[in-house]
Amino acid sequence: MLYTLVIILHVFVCFLMIGAILLQSGKGAEIGAAFGGSSQTVFGSRGPANFLSKFTVVVAAVFMLTSFSLAILAKQRNFASTVIDLEQKSGPAAPATPAQPSTESHPSDDSASAGH
Repeated sequence: MLYTLVIILHVFVCFLMIGAILLQSGKGAEIGAAFGGSSQTVFGSRGPANFLSKFTVVVAAVFMLTSFSLAILAKQRNFASTVIDLEQKSGPAAPATPAQPSTESHPSDDSASAGH
């Protein structure tokens, strides 16, 4: 139950982070940067961090926490992901006794082997 909730939260945070990153403008998006002019202020040419960049930092931190939580929860879960894991967890199987060959002779078997 907890694992499923963390996965749902993780996917939701992934979409939030993608949207926040795509909505931001790049460093050279200002019209002044196109003509070589840039304002050298205390905060750089972009100015102080706006809401969108702060939101991206928060969403990225939540993304890292959910990733870490999913790694821990997946390690604690007991499930087999491959056939090899299934055999190891179920324990060694009892060796099967091979079937005894029948002593009866079929006429079709004799004619097939005689022709070759």
